[in-house]
Amino acid sequence: MNFPLLSVITFTPALAAVVLLMLPKDRKDEARVIAAVASFFTMALCIWAYFSYDRAAGGFQFVEQVDWIPAIGTTYHVGVDGISLPLLLLNGVVAFTGVLISWGVDDRPNLFFAFLFLVVTGVFGVFVSLDLFYLFFAYELAVFPMYLLISMWGWKKTRNYAAMKLTLYLLIGSIVALVGILAFYFEAGLQTFDILALREAGVGGAFQKAWFLPVFLGFGVLAGVWPFHSWSPDGHVAAPSAGSMVHAGVLMKVGAYSALRVGVELFPEGAQFWLPYVILLTLVNVVYGSMIALAQEDFKYVIGFSSVSHMGLVSMGFATMSPIGLSGAALQMFSHGVMTALFFAVVGMVYDRAHTRHIPDLGGFAKIMPMAAVAFIIGGLVSMGMPGFSGFIAEVQIFLGLWQARNLAWWYPWVAVLASTGIIFTAAYVLRVVQRVFFGKLKPEYAGLPGISVLDKVALGILCTILVVVGIYPRIITGVIELGVTSTLALLGGG
Repeated sequence: MNFPLLSVITFTPALAAVVLLMLPKDRKDEARVIAAVASFFTMALCIWAYFSYDRAAGGFQFVEQVDWIPAIGTTYHVGVDGISLPLLLLNGVVAFTGVLISWGVDDRPNLFFAFLFLVVTGVFGVFVSLDLFYLFFAYELAVFPMYLLISMWGWKKTRNYAAMKLTLYLLIGSIVALVGILAFYFEAGLQTFDILALREAGVGGAFQKAWFLPVFLGFGVLAGVWPFHSWSPDGHVAAPSAGSMVHAGVLMKVGAYSALRVGVELFPEGAQFWLPYVILLTLVNVVYGSMIALAQEDFKYVIGFSSVSHMGLVSMGFATMSPIGLSGAALQMFSHGVMTALFFAVVGMVYDRAHTRHIPDLGGFAKIMPMAAVAFIIGGLVSMGMPGFSGFIAEVQIFLGLWQARNLAWWYPWVAVLASTGIIFTAAYVLRVVQRVFFGKLKPEYAGLPGISVLDKVALGILCTILVVVGIYPRIITGVIELGVTSTLALLGGG
């Protein structure tokens, strides 16, 4: 029997969560160690899976399948391809670095890490699932513990409001998507939820056009697609630092990935009909999100609206339905996940020391935490799409995909032109934050603040290294992504 690699990756955090829940609340050091060991082990397995993937063979690998609920045709069927494998690695990295920067959590750390790991387990489940029923099950598991993380450990001023708003938005979106999934299940008539079998179901074009939008936008709520995005900045801001890292770094990718895997791949004719119009919603994401980020005075809200803007580029890449555009969207999911985790980690470090996120009240923090300042600048360069960093590769592919796909609709080149203005606004808010938070005169009340810890430096070092390595040698990611994009394009009739 082959080693069940994906199952071990998925359920190691869940097992650690169970152990942490049984741990007495006064055993704080033990809770931190258990969380660190479990997350490091999971990340190591993700790295192993990534570099063990057979690029020559492509397709879905590390496949496992056993009966789960035969009466309705659902199985525990998992595997990863070139699109889901980088996201698996992303989740492992963000989970481990999130644990490191949360080492100072003193309020019931056993519960904090347990709920964090339940979110991580659900995210892994979505990325490896090849069964629609299991995908939706894992999707819901990834969302609900975030409510507890925000409402119990979040920012006191808005945590109850933000947690409830997040949960209601995502619940409504997932219910809409579920109705579409069930409609497809009954229309296909195969009595199975197996995604690979349903791909070949041959469901009619009229049905696909009618049900594509409910499924795509239902999952798109979690991806922050406009106008269903307003839960996202509030949720980012209210969440504790590790929660924000997981929330923006990987949870939003769960929505985008599900919209691609279920919406686009199971409803290809519907996708070809509707995505040229959906792209107009994503344009609002990109431009509006960056403009609103520029106007924020709260450090964390800047990054929250930045995430809305950059996730718009992901859906924009989907809408190109071209090899280069889809590859750019998949790389953008990975790059943005690492970048936004880095951003929120640094914001958390500043807030933990200054006890404020009001930008005009900050300044000179590069003197206290120089490595954090450098890390934020690297994240900013990625966000701005500067050459030599991962964001540049992703954004260039998406914009080239838009130009190449202009046969789909006459407005595609104009979308590319207008979306490029988001880069200008992004540069403006990044430079503004860097100048006003990290440079300038250090206020006397901050002069004696401590620097960041060794664990914080390790977390920032890991995230920065990934962003730079992928920027310099993108083939390490794009070579895998292209293998997954090929099968998606085949379902779309070659794009």
